[in-house]
Formats: sequence, structure tokens, C-alpha cells
Amino acid sequence: MARKLAALAAALSAGALLLTGCANPSTGSAEDDPTKPVTLKFWHGWSEGSEVKAIDASIARFEKLHPNIKVKATGNVTDATVNQALRAGGGDAPDVVSSFTTKNVGQYCSSGMWVDLDPFMKKTGLDKAKVFPKTLLDYTSYQGDQCALPLLADAYGMYYNKDAFAEAGIKRPPRTMSELRRDAVKLTKRTKGGGYERVGFMPNFRLYQNSPDRFLAQWGPTYFDKDGKARLAKGKALKEFYTTTGELVRSQGGYGPLETFRTSFGDEMSSQNAFLTGKLAMHMDGEWRGLFMKGAKFKWSTAPLPVPDDRPETYGRGYLTGTVVGIAHSSTHQNAAWELVKFLTANTDQVVAFANAIHNVPSTKAALTSPKLDSDPTFRAFLDIAQNRYSTALPPSINGGQYVTSLQDFSYGVEAGKVHDLDAGLRKLDDEIDADNLQAQN
Repeated sequence: MARKLAALAAALSAGALLLTGCANPSTGSAEDDPTKPVTLKFWHGWSEGSEVKAIDASIARFEKLHPNIKVKATGNVTDATVNQALRAGGGDAPDVVSSFTTKNVGQYCSSGMWVDLDPFMKKTGLDKAKVFPKTLLDYTSYQGDQCALPLLADAYGMYYNKDAFAEAGIKRPPRTMSELRRDAVKLTKRTKGGGYERVGFMPNFRLYQNSPDRFLAQWGPTYFDKDGKARLAKGKALKEFYTTTGELVRSQGGYGPLETFRTSFGDEMSSQNAFLTGKLAMHMDGEWRGLFMKGAKFKWSTAPLPVPDDRPETYGRGYLTGTVVGIAHSSTHQNAAWELVKFLTANTDQVVAFANAIHNVPSTKAALTSPKLDSDPTFRAFLDIAQNRYSTALPPSINGGQYVTSLQDFSYGVEAGKVHDLDAGLRKLDDEIDADNLQAQN
């Protein structure tokens, strides 16, 4: 999980590097013989002990199937470091690269830094539409260029305190936003001094994984029109989203008191995590959180996040993201590199074993339904979210995550009561996003 957080911090700097220099896109006509002895350099971002052990085990499985190919793995590598190496090229650059930042895929593809994988899939008979869920294919391609493939996924849902629910007389997790607000009020406990002992559901955008784009996914927003122009002001999703989060804030005591309580929370990855310590009764998070709940002193479970009241049929949806992997444009061993990429992303047993090892959602249709997958029901809730037809991921753009950063900054102002004309503010937000995209194209 620490690597996921570090990836967010590195995303913008990585984007800047991509925009300052472009590569010559590969035509997919690599001529190296993948049956000859070769050593591939694979750079990835995993750094935590169990994750590195899992990726090393994956490489060992690959080398057993391909004894002529040796893989030299380098971990804890940021997008910025990868992009510097790819721009420089040469013998020290990696052959296979991965990233935790799906928002940068648009840059990887449009710059040519990562090669188009469609020719390799065609040569080896891999039908991507049959292997990978559509949403995952969408966030690994840009304008028809499939320069990456999904290497496990993350799905966001709700963790809830079953003991607190029983105490409040709530029999099941909320499925609609009005139920969420009702239950949040019931579950909130104030102290005699006017503070909080527990908050039902804290929507504040600076809390842990509460980046606004993740909760906003429950409305299925359209960020850009067919011409690539921002259209957040034109749709109703963002207005309804801010209305809902504002009602959640007001019904539980107001932004100021909630924000004060939030600043008292322990670190997200520590034993003082606010949900783990019982300070939050409901909490939005990803499937990996289950690994950190072993010491909980209460019964807990998972469920999809609620959906808007007028769209109950979409219940079960959620926000999706994940790790992506591709082949460096400068690699002189692209056919051999494709063998590694294909194994890591499309071999069912490998995908299942890796998903079980690091508690992430598998990224192929076959792996998602494999009987070998972790049977823990709290984990399987996220598998259902990943397969829900209404679940969405962020669209890639030419300048990576800049539009998400703009949305975050605007949302901080909205929740703090600093945006007095929402319609005008949203129009200005769209203009800002369009200007940033235009600058990236020039």
C-alpha cells in the first residue's frame, strides 16, 4: 500500500518528464528471437517485503517456463526514474516497465515511450477483449494505442464495523446515498465536550483514500466529451456529488468539527488507522485494507459503496484502478519482453497466485472466476465490484493526472464552503482542465 501512496506523489513529476521529450514510437516489428538466451531488465515499484517476495516468485515461475530468458528485477522504482531512463535510452534502460499510476497511460502511449502491444498480441494470438475486462483495457490504452496491459487491479468499496451496526440497530450496510446519510447519523457518537468518539462516515476529501474522484465514481461521471473537452460543468454528476457530501458533512456536525477530528487520526498504514481504532464506523478503501485488519477489536465486513437514490440498479459498482505494465520503446529485446508481459498479465495461474500473494484484485476474466482465488468473503466483495458493469476507472489524458489534481483542489474549496457559485466554479474548472491539456499538446 505504501507504494500506491508514493506513486501518487510521483505522478506529476513523471508527467513533466514525459512532456519534455518524446520517443520514436515502435512499429511492433521487433526482430529479436525470444528463444535465444537473453537477460531482460524489469523495473517495478514494489518495495514492501511481501510484495517483493511475490514478484520475485512470479519471475521464478516465468524463468522456469522460459529457461533461455533471465529477468533482472529492480524494485522501488518511481515513474520519474523510469521515464528518465527511457528518455536516455542505452544499455542501462529497462526492457519491461510497470507503473502504479494509470492516469499516466495517456502520456506513455502518446509519447511512444511504451510500445503499442497490439502487434505483439496479434502475433501470439492473444485476444485482449476475451482476456481482460473492458474497464481495465480502457485505462491501459489511449486513443486506440494499447501501450500497456493491466497487472492486477484495485477496487474501492466500503469497510464497516459490524459491532457498531448492531449497537445502532442497523441490519445491513447502506445501498443508497440517503441510507448512507441516515446510518452515518445513527453511528456517529459525540463526546460530552462536543467532540467525537466516532464518526459514522467521514466524506472529507483529505482523509486517507478519500480523493474525490474515487467516491465520485458512484455517479458514473463523464470527464471529457468525444473531442477531449472537459465537461464536468455540463453533467449533473458532480453537482449531485457535492450535494450529497455536503449533506453528509452537515448531518454529522459540520466541516470544521469533522476536519478537526480528522487531524487527530493516526497514520493510514499504522495501527492507529482511524477505522482500525473504531473512530470511523464506515470507511471507503481498497481491497488491500483487509490485510491490515488482523488486529481489529471488533467484527467487520465489506460491501460496495452506496449509489445515488435514483440509480439503485447500479449498486455494486465502484472505482477501479491498478498496476499497468508495458515494454520500453528503447528495448532491443521486445519479443522476449513480450513473453514476460504476456506471462505476468495473461497467464491465469500466475495472475491468481500473484493476486493472492499481495491481496489485489486479479486482472483477467479467467482469474476473477478461478476457484484458486482467495475465498475470504471480505475480499470477494471487491472481486464483485471489479466485475460490475457499472464500475468505472479514470480516463487517461495526455498530461496524466493534472485534471484529477485540479478536481481535488476545487473540491477542497467546495467542502470548506469557499465556492459560493458552484456552476461558475465548475465552468472555470473545465476551462482550467482544457487549458492544461492544450498546453500539454503544444
